[in-house]
Amino acid sequence: MLRESDPQTTIWELLLPEEAKRLPAELQAVDLYLDDERFLAPWRALFDRRLGRPSVPIDTLLRLLYLKHRYQLGYESLCKEVGDSIGWRRFCRIGLDRPVPHPTTLVKLVRRAGPEVIEQLNAALVAKLAQDRLLRGAQAADRHHRGRGRHRLPHRRRPAGGRGQKAGGLVRRIKGRGAASRTRFRDRGRAAGRRMKQLARTLRRRTGVAMAEVDRLTGEVARIARRSLGEVQVVAANARRALDRRPGDGRLGRLVGELEETMIHTGRLLAQTDQRLAGNRVIADRLVSLADPDARPIRKGKPGRPTEFGYTLLLAEDERGFIADHRAEHGNPPDAPQLVPAVERVIAVTGRPPGTVVGDRGFGTAANDQAVAALGVRRVGLQRTGTPGKARLAFERTRRFRRLRNWRVGIEARISHLKRSFGLRRTRLRRLGGARTWVGLGIFAYHLQRMTVIAG
Repeated sequence: MLRESDPQTTIWELLLPEEAKRLPAELQAVDLYLDDERFLAPWRALFDRRLGRPSVPIDTLLRLLYLKHRYQLGYESLCKEVGDSIGWRRFCRIGLDRPVPHPTTLVKLVRRAGPEVIEQLNAALVAKLAQDRLLRGAQAADRHHRGRGRHRLPHRRRPAGGRGQKAGGLVRRIKGRGAASRTRFRDRGRAAGRRMKQLARTLRRRTGVAMAEVDRLTGEVARIARRSLGEVQVVAANARRALDRRPGDGRLGRLVGELEETMIHTGRLLAQTDQRLAGNRVIADRLVSLADPDARPIRKGKPGRPTEFGYTLLLAEDERGFIADHRAEHGNPPDAPQLVPAVERVIAVTGRPPGTVVGDRGFGTAANDQAVAALGVRRVGLQRTGTPGKARLAFERTRRFRRLRNWRVGIEARISHLKRSFGLRRTRLRRLGGARTWVGLGIFAYHLQRMTVIAG
């Protein structure tokens, strides 16, 4: 059941001295800015107004999520800190005599919201910033990679890693629910883990002999995974029959569904391993992770991390440092086709075209220059890829163009700030939808904090 707010005041709060009731300047500004009906509207479709247990009040949830991403806290740390602080309790509108929501409750609410609700929240916040004339029109576009920590190694270093461990964990949890309890299953995760450690040590040598050893160890891990997969298939079949007798067991249903999905992905990984051992080193659209099947390998070319795994994020920054538009994308799509849609989305939010558009070299094409100019952009500072012609080179050497190019460099500092202070270095939620949720919440918190700096 939906609860938008909890306006009740306890006697303990009335007894507090005025010094204890006063919020820090940043939290007070954020508290006032979130008192807007447009931030409650996206949540109404998720809850019934009369049936079910009362939800966490939405105004409390929004403020908890702000604190979490503003200070990069885990859910358990967040609840503990809020419970221990009178100021944070008052900011989150949780009475002194009332419990802080449980961490798992917050996790479930975020998962239930998903990227759609978070996107609507950010759209409402950006619209409010534009309405209050805090967000301006000049725009710089850039794209950077975001990956989970466990996906930062090239795929060839982990040809079969994690197969036995994930399937074994799911089987144990299914058996713990009383399903397929008499079905034989041997967990070979430790055997696979030992060979994965040998594989990691061997890869450091980077010689022809080392690559031959890599192929040998990869084949051993694949054989272990195949033996485990046969037993997992029997467990899944028996668990599915047990689920048919217990259709109301939602937890078991989710575990069985996840196990069946893991079996499909494991089969795909084994097929990829066979291709690799047969000499095919280039596999199109290959699966690189069981933990996050949507993650893609992204070639960065950096000495320390030549290849990373995850998603790419398009950021469009206005002249005051607000993120006017953002999009987390699957894989590594080309830059150029994304520029015009991003400018159009900014125009839809602000109601007017940006005065300036600059971006990375990947966005710089003659077609993009013409398209953004047709949208009403007066100054376009997009450098071109490749070797420019004499006319283009002369134009890029003008003082006006160099000033635009130098201004664009500032978005690198913005990206670094978002990574360091708002959790955009890596996503803690899996799959593309989880990455979009994580990014959206981080940018939501960033916008509110930035608002206090600009408006203050």
